[in-house]
Amino acid sequence: MPAIKNRSAASLRGSGRGFLGSGLGIALFSSAVFGTSGSFAKALLETGWTPGAAVTARLTGAAVVLAIPAVLALRGRWRELGRNWVTVVLFGFIGVAACQLFYFNAVARLSVGVALLLEYLAPVLIVLWLWVASRRRPSMMTVAGTLLSLGGLVLVLDLTGAVKIDPIGVLWGLAAAVCLAIYFFITAKENHSLPPLVLSAGGLLVGAVVMWLSAAIGIIPMAFSTADTKLGPWLTPWWVSLAGLVILSTVLAYVSGVAAARRLGSKVASFISLTEVLFAVLFAWLLLGELPGSIQLLGGLLIVGGVVLVRLDDLRGLPKAVALEPGPDLVRKA
Repeated sequence: MPAIKNRSAASLRGSGRGFLGSGLGIALFSSAVFGTSGSFAKALLETGWTPGAAVTARLTGAAVVLAIPAVLALRGRWRELGRNWVTVVLFGFIGVAACQLFYFNAVARLSVGVALLLEYLAPVLIVLWLWVASRRRPSMMTVAGTLLSLGGLVLVLDLTGAVKIDPIGVLWGLAAAVCLAIYFFITAKENHSLPPLVLSAGGLLVGAVVMWLSAAIGIIPMAFSTADTKLGPWLTPWWVSLAGLVILSTVLAYVSGVAAARRLGSKVASFISLTEVLFAVLFAWLLLGELPGSIQLLGGLLIVGGVVLVRLDDLRGLPKAVALEPGPDLVRKA
């Protein structure tokens, strides 16, 4: 009996490690740490920071933190970076800087909920693009997962009451959705020569440069503050919120996000990213005292259900041996 119990415990530990190390586990972790960004950013914004300043500090700090680890990950293979410079620039310019810049422009004209919902139309755009590119209609399971996730996203955002609709703001939001879709295509591209850490560091550096240039020419206003920030019941120095925004919400989030997308592909990774909204609501409750309602909790369940449907449909199209062994074999070119 003890031997059986030991084998059973070892099996459970192995399965746990397998989940956490799989693309699905990494993607959920990425969504969770991405979800902290709203709470940390809001804590800074309430003390006088502008959105542009928060984004710029976020990208600059993350690029600095990842600089040395990225150089070590290259192991002197600078030619590989040179061969992939287009991917790095596109990732930083479109997937990092432009996506956030367009989103904040949308927020300036629309409510935050509507702007975020427009940005997270990216999974639908990916499904439509793959449909057009492959000339194959998505299966009913993928369509059902799409509708279920978007319906859940609407409930999580709790879009009730009078909503200001501005056509220009809608265009900015759709532009952010396009950038987010491109982000998933870039990160899902199979590339064994460029480590995820290097792609993340390079993209964040490019994004930071773009944000600083945008501020220099007056596209976005810049204002910083050194006043204390409030996180939950604690009053903390401003650098605590900034450190959380840089380390958790950016460094860990982007590195794990790239790694997950390479394992799962752009379609599945984009749908799992919808859980970021659910995590954002949870952290806003814990750190800002914004308690989610029953409608938001129901929406979270619908999001998870939609992700499961899309994931099952994705695995159904793979050979059985491959589907049962998540890992590098699941990486596909977008």
